[in-house]
Amino acid sequence: MNTGTKITAFAVVLAASFGTAYGLGAALDPVRAPAAGANAPGAAHAHDDTAGEASAAPPAGGLAVSEAGYTLELLTPRIASDRPAELRFLIRDADGGPLTSYRRTHEKELHLILASRDLTGYRHLHPVRAADGTWSTAVSLPRAGDYRVFADFTPAVEGSRNLTLGTDLSVAGDYRPATPAPASRTATVDGYTVTLGGSLRPGAERELRLTVAKDGREVTDLQPYLGAYGHLVALRAGDLAYLHVHPGGGDTAPGPDVSFDATAPSAGTYRLYFDFRHKGTVRTAAFTVTTGPGDGHDDADGGGTGGHGH
Repeated sequence: MNTGTKITAFAVVLAASFGTAYGLGAALDPVRAPAAGANAPGAAHAHDDTAGEASAAPPAGGLAVSEAGYTLELLTPRIASDRPAELRFLIRDADGGPLTSYRRTHEKELHLILASRDLTGYRHLHPVRAADGTWSTAVSLPRAGDYRVFADFTPAVEGSRNLTLGTDLSVAGDYRPATPAPASRTATVDGYTVTLGGSLRPGAERELRLTVAKDGREVTDLQPYLGAYGHLVALRAGDLAYLHVHPGGGDTAPGPDVSFDATAPSAGTYRLYFDFRHKGTVRTAAFTVTTGPGDGHDDADGGGTGGHGH
């Protein structure tokens, strides 16, 4: 759900609340967050099969190319850095044919996330599906390296649940690993300051609260983007597991606060991407979060540099 980003980071993520599979992200309904058990969608969103299941800890999503009879086939396995390219892929069903029927979640049939292994590159894209089931999207990645491609979708088949499939993309060019982003509680992007509040603990649900300000003043007129005031994408350090986050309950307002309920599945380092829209532009604020026994903090530590997400 956003425009291009540049993010200093090393492998990360924020672990979040879970459903049938870990997913990456969550979204807040512009008027009211979904109640437990209510339908709510995928990447950077809460999924319709996850609400009210924060105590579950299923296998992480995005680590497998196939699940539940569906397979992600990347038709463009490699591109060149810093050049416009078309990324093409298919979702195949158990019979090997292309899936052509999807359930729309947050206004889209499928959400596509690209993240570099060192997390210096991040994109949230919404590709277009052709009649034959082939998906395509324009993309330009300024940094070379190994990327993980996540497809977050729900088949429009009775009894189907939300799925997050992952595969690798090679981006050719001069690759130089980035310096890990330090942990801090604020991120800045285009003059906006986003502050991370709340706590993150392994095995226990906690509230994460993102507060948006511009030029020292709280922003109270955030605009809905894909049906939400805020979207949270989370990836775990090391394996880039795609994780679920629940939107905070109750009535929601257009800022300055956007809240999510999250559970870290283990001690470690996580990367969290928060997408928000203001004055017609979608921006991404990124944080590095480290948590674990004896870390001495009651609140989550955030850090990193935000950039335009897309």
